[in-house]
Amino acid sequence: MPQNNFSQPRTVTASERGGLDIRNLVLLAILLAAGFILNMTVGKALSALTVGTLSPEFIIAAFCLEILIVRPKPAQALVIGLIAGAVIQISASVKGPDLIAEPIAALVMALIVAAGMKGKAKAIVPVLGTFVTTTLSGLIYAVIVIYALRTVNATLLIMLPVVLGTGVANAIIVGALYLPIKKALKLAD
Repeated sequence: MPQNNFSQPRTVTASERGGLDIRNLVLLAILLAAGFILNMTVGKALSALTVGTLSPEFIIAAFCLEILIVRPKPAQALVIGLIAGAVIQISASVKGPDLIAEPIAALVMALIVAAGMKGKAKAIVPVLGTFVTTTLSGLIYAVIVIYALRTVNATLLIMLPVVLGTGVANAIIVGALYLPIKKALKLAD
């Protein structure tokens, strides 16, 4: 007679790193929601105070944190970037460029994390990786917008200080949050 396994408790195990399981998708949703709320409040306020020269993009910071924590495969990083790009569309002044910029930037962040977190440079990977990722995303976005608008007013030189300032802001944010989040989730290197 077959044995009944209903009396045994069911457990769900989740891998800590290297995949987009339910736990990591929930973390992504939480980080993106927090990023969106921060964009709509703190981001708009900072942009207004600095006349548009500093405009942190908290959603990019959120997916950089996700990639640092989860360590996804390249295809999964593209999905993370596409989801982030879709969330950004809700509040974007120009619709579309983020759907291209964020997947590429997320892939680059995943490659930086995969290469850098194995070596001696792992202490600077969160900050440097986020700066590179945010700057790359901003440059892709700027080039698409400049091409789409085909106007002299929208030049890369005008947008570059904002892109670089956003890269610095995001690098500081991720640098400050990565270790506490890693510790809270009890993740090893």
